[in-house]
Amino acid sequence: MIEKLVTWKSTQEVDFFTKEVIRELAKRAPEDYAKDFFKLLFYLNGSLVNTKPLEKATVEGIKEFLQLVKQELEEVELNESKLEQYIDPLEKFIKNKSVLEILGSAFDNNFELLDTKTLATTWNHINPPLPDEFDWGFVAKKYRRRVKKIMRESDELKKILDSKNLDKLANKNTKIQIDFDLKKHQEGIRKQYGNLRLESLDTSGYGYNELKLWRMFIPQNVRDSQEFLPQIYEIPKEYQQRLKETEQLEIQLPKEQLKSPQHKYFEQQTRSVLDVVKDQNYKYLVILGDPGSGKSTLLQYIALQWAELPLKDLPLKPIPLLIELRTYIRNHDANKCENFLDFIKKGRGVVCHLPQQELHVKLQNGDAIVMFDGLDEVFDPAKREEVITDIKRFTNVYNKVRVIVTSRVIGYKPQKLRDAEFCHFMLQDLEDKQVEDFIQRWHNLTYYDETERERKRERFKRAINDSSAIKQLSGNPLLLTMMAILNRHQELPRDRTELYNQASRVLLQQWDMERKLVDAKLEPITIDYKDKQEILRRVAFFMQRDKGGLSGNLISENDLEKIIKDYLKSVDINDTKTVTNVLIEQLRTRNFILCFVGAEYYAFVHRTFLEYFCAWSFVWQFKETQTISMDGLIDDVFDKHWQDEKWHEVLRLIAGMIDAKFVGEIISYLMEQDGEEEKFMNLFLAGKCLFEVRSRQSIGDVGNRLLNRLKDLSGYDIDYFDEPYDSYSKEIDQKNVALVSEIRTQAVEVVAATWRNDPLTYTWLKQRVESDENWDVQREAVRQIATGWKHEPEILDLLKQKLEPNNDSSVRREAVRQIATGWKHEPGILELLKQKLESDKSSSVRLEALRQIATGWQNEPEILDLLKQKLDYNDDSSVRREVLRQIATGWKHEPEVLDLLKQKLESDDNSDVGFEVESDDDLDVGFEVESDDDSDVPFEIESYNSSSVRLEALQQIATGWKHEPGILELLKQRLESDNSSSVRLEAVRQIATGWKHEPGILDLLKQSVVSDDDWQVRVEALRQIATGWKHEPGIFELLKQSVVSDDDWQVRVEALQQIATGWKHELGIFELLKQSVVSDDDWQMRVEAVGQIATGWKHEPGILDLLKQKVEFDENWNVQFEALRQIATGWKYEAGILELLKQWVVSDNSLDVRVEALRQIATGWKHE
Repeated sequence: MIEKLVTWKSTQEVDFFTKEVIRELAKRAPEDYAKDFFKLLFYLNGSLVNTKPLEKATVEGIKEFLQLVKQELEEVELNESKLEQYIDPLEKFIKNKSVLEILGSAFDNNFELLDTKTLATTWNHINPPLPDEFDWGFVAKKYRRRVKKIMRESDELKKILDSKNLDKLANKNTKIQIDFDLKKHQEGIRKQYGNLRLESLDTSGYGYNELKLWRMFIPQNVRDSQEFLPQIYEIPKEYQQRLKETEQLEIQLPKEQLKSPQHKYFEQQTRSVLDVVKDQNYKYLVILGDPGSGKSTLLQYIALQWAELPLKDLPLKPIPLLIELRTYIRNHDANKCENFLDFIKKGRGVVCHLPQQELHVKLQNGDAIVMFDGLDEVFDPAKREEVITDIKRFTNVYNKVRVIVTSRVIGYKPQKLRDAEFCHFMLQDLEDKQVEDFIQRWHNLTYYDETERERKRERFKRAINDSSAIKQLSGNPLLLTMMAILNRHQELPRDRTELYNQASRVLLQQWDMERKLVDAKLEPITIDYKDKQEILRRVAFFMQRDKGGLSGNLISENDLEKIIKDYLKSVDINDTKTVTNVLIEQLRTRNFILCFVGAEYYAFVHRTFLEYFCAWSFVWQFKETQTISMDGLIDDVFDKHWQDEKWHEVLRLIAGMIDAKFVGEIISYLMEQDGEEEKFMNLFLAGKCLFEVRSRQSIGDVGNRLLNRLKDLSGYDIDYFDEPYDSYSKEIDQKNVALVSEIRTQAVEVVAATWRNDPLTYTWLKQRVESDENWDVQREAVRQIATGWKHEPEILDLLKQKLEPNNDSSVRREAVRQIATGWKHEPGILELLKQKLESDKSSSVRLEALRQIATGWQNEPEILDLLKQKLDYNDDSSVRREVLRQIATGWKHEPEVLDLLKQKLESDDNSDVGFEVESDDDLDVGFEVESDDDSDVPFEIESYNSSSVRLEALQQIATGWKHEPGILELLKQRLESDNSSSVRLEAVRQIATGWKHEPGILDLLKQSVVSDDDWQVRVEALRQIATGWKHEPGIFELLKQSVVSDDDWQVRVEALQQIATGWKHELGIFELLKQSVVSDDDWQMRVEAVGQIATGWKHEPGILDLLKQKVEFDENWNVQFEALRQIATGWKYEAGILELLKQWVVSDNSLDVRVEALRQIATGWKHE
């Protein structure tokens, strides 16, 4: 064969490397290779056509390919000796049938693109590996040109192949086509997306432009939002947080609108967005999010993941094609492209132009991931619909390609893409751990001086932890980045007004201006961000004066429109109606400042901005327009609101925005008030206002007097009953203990924060840690001294002392937490935590040590084995459950974890022995234990404890491995046959929420309602049916049947509640409730019916009289209580209600009624 090579191509020298590879290949005849090489053409064998040219072309093609491989190896600077190690592997590589077919495909006249993916994959099974810089794309491109040359130079070959295109190939005037150059595409992605985009932020004072996105990206979590309702996501942020924590809302929206969707949405376990992207079950994705939540950054990171691969591996992964829809639509409108492929080929603003024909092949083969960024940035609704249609059409044509679409959530309409089988996910705010990760990376990459880096990092972390307002904003990646930039030259949280000013400026205009997104309906010259800030000041000022005040965070649409129109008239804008509508839409959908909450009401998305603009409005009137005097500021603002904690942040912001001497007057006023009934709120607020003052010289001795009073409060106490003799006195004592603890710890916190720079504060705190008699004070002092004075040399030893058994468990737990987070990298810390995990008598301390080890040392090789050992240890069930949770979430991708979870679901043999089991507020077992204050049937906590580990296993399997084969069958098996009612209950919940659309699920749940022995399982099944299958035939009848005939009152109450909220307008519901109020045998049913009829049918005639009758004549005090409470709260402003309550206090026969009436008067008519 070598001789033939030399004969056929005598003009070219065959080098040693190529000869050595071919020497082994020559043991087979050329025609043997040609059978694979020209697989589609070799039917000519045995015919009259001479096939020798094909054999010759086979040999020449192989030879050319080998020489190109050698050249590429030489390009990455391999010397002769290193080249030799590739001789045998190349010989093996060339013998591969798939490789020969690919090399032969270049001779096909219809050839479009060489399959470099298969070439790279085949080589990866051969050793040694190719150098990272080896470029398969370059070899393929050169090989194609060599093949063209071979074909042009052989008349016999041309005759056989009968190509009509050969003349075109030889024609010198043929238009030069764009090369499909993966290396160039890689470089384009790195250039365009490699650095963080901070154009919209004020980065003056430091060059952040070189910050690599690759190193700063924090993968967020997502929740499934396939069951999408816009109302869910327009709930203000503070209400969303409460919803996640308590599953309740404090804004007046219809219960049927709020209860089910939000409950199910926030009940989901979150998943990493990268896990969702990697999950092949989600072929088409829509990623929704707030402005600045990281949607674009996510897609850029996905593209960079590919671009950071070694050159040799690029063909192995789908090529990322990122289409920024705002750029695409500009090109399309300017007739510079016809469709998405045309845009990639020649559009302006594209990372790298790629030839349409070759790209078409890639897409047909599924060798690409196409990402459409910013659907919301196509402003015109008609054009947006066209883009959605084009995306759907694109997925139909290229049905093997994965597609991701991003959009802001507000204004997004999901139905069309949902119908096209797109799965929807909502980006979540950054969690505490993710914020911590960001802070660590940011400071490591932007500060060179180690001392300054550590100081600024700790200051930033403390600002987020100590300020709830800043903490709320820190969940948004854009605003968090803004804080990090601001933290370099200004001190947070003291300078947070500047943060809010910059944040509002970015959100109100600069964000869209930088992205060239200007609403054609509203020119920025007419209305800029300063106008919007003034409008928002007026809105906030109005809201604080309205009926709901600051606590409500609500404004009606009519009031909002009037405020905007009045402002527009004041700046001489004529078409106020049109401009007002556009402004409201912008503030809601583009600026992320206001949100629509339903029932023609709006709210601030972030309460922080409500507070900021409200404070700014007062300061504006005080400083700029001078319509409020100093006396007015004290009398009309601070005097009216210091007792309302909802106002405290506003009052603090005001103090930070006015001159220090005026703040001194405010503090003096607050100190003069008698605040004991308000838990000394006046003094704590005074301390926090002083914190806002940068220079305190101008306020005289006010600060020292305040400090002494606050220090005295750290020892505050009240009288207790010497010997509690009844439940009432015991309850009072318990409340007093909690009150004393709250006042003492808050005093420590305020002193530590406000006087942090005073050396005497450290000494005072240290004394509290070492010798204070109150454990709560000690715990708070430990927290403050560990976070504020971390760099003092003796702090670590002091904290270690607090781990000793003679300290209260709450102090030990806090010491564990602070040591693990603040001194993680100190020698011996991990061993110390292991010791506490093994031997501390308190389960809450062991739990804290466990969490810190699992999260802080996750990458240590021995940690997983340690956790597995704890799982088999006779420890408290809450500890074992937490172990299982940490393994399932932190080591999810380890192959044995799912089997471990299944094993624990089947059986957990360890019982709670050998350790102290505490009742502890921080002891979070993670399971919703439903309770009714009026219920004398407690939840079976013993049963729950005995199965809590199995319960955790079920939850983790159902949420983390949902798409694994057999998971639904496993859950069905648990539901039908598990001995534990808590496990069956959780199986109901997981099946109903995770597999709702699977056939047979509704019938399975109905079966549980009818036949499960445990009332809790029946209640959960009923609840899931009523909320998830409301519109299915027969559900209403099922609920009514449960109201009438279930043996357990708990199930009957649940059915009644679901009917009253979900079927309120059905005929006969009001009568059903009245009947339950009047005559149901179960007092629990009467209580529920009273509550439902009083809130849902309040304005029906006779309801108040019915409630009065229940107060006076019902035989059960629980029913009397509920009726009285509903009257006192729902009819508070009705004439005669206060007198009625007074009458019941004086003359009712029931002591319980008299006490409750007195309580309602004391709370509802406090200022009468």
